[in-house]
Amino acid sequence: MKKILILIFVLFSSNVIAHMEHYNKYNKIEMDILRNGEVIGNNYYFFTRKGNQTIVKNQIKFSVKVLGAIIFQVEGYGEEKYLKDQLVSYVSKTIQNDKKKFVNLDFDKDKNKYNIKGSSFTGEASADSVIGNWWSHKILQTNKQISPVSGSIKEQVVTFIGKEKIEQYGQIYEVEHFKLKSKDMSQPKDKRLDFDIWFDKKSSMIVRVSYSRMGNWEYRLKSFK
Repeated sequence: MKKILILIFVLFSSNVIAHMEHYNKYNKIEMDILRNGEVIGNNYYFFTRKGNQTIVKNQIKFSVKVLGAIIFQVEGYGEEKYLKDQLVSYVSKTIQNDKKKFVNLDFDKDKNKYNIKGSSFTGEASADSVIGNWWSHKILQTNKQISPVSGSIKEQVVTFIGKEKIEQYGQIYEVEHFKLKSKDMSQPKDKRLDFDIWFDKKSSMIVRVSYSRMGNWEYRLKSFK
């Protein structure tokens, strides 16, 4: 189950400089979470705005069952606050089975750094880091991400694969396909980042994310409004 836990550190999240104007027209993004082709949960993002401030609330919940018994479950909540394009704070609380995870992050304008206090890391992060999240395409434009569940920092490499067409929930998307992997490939396999990501430039939406670790997983964009 530790292998599944590592996945959630990346999948539950947000971006530090998010080009918020790309998302001004959206109030809600809904994604299904699938394992081995079966929907096991969902991930919702809610947007509220007041003046130059944008708040993005993130809710995630899913459970893995074997022979009808729940062997792994996650439920979490996160909240990002932006002033224009700048992330000024991020907080999250997550329960993974019986374990509690958390992140408290704030931006130090004078140092141009993030102060992080998390369940697995406490310290600073450079301003070019992002919090890995599937609602914003900035995850594809950075070389470092902060775990939205525990606060740990991971270095990454993003590679453009090509342009494709995919069908999802009855809709055809013309997407750009990317590969996101850990920079340090000498890490144990269960700790590496290794994701395929399909991005729809027209809507600025990540349409699909897939990876294989203790099963075949997908995050699929279901709706946005």
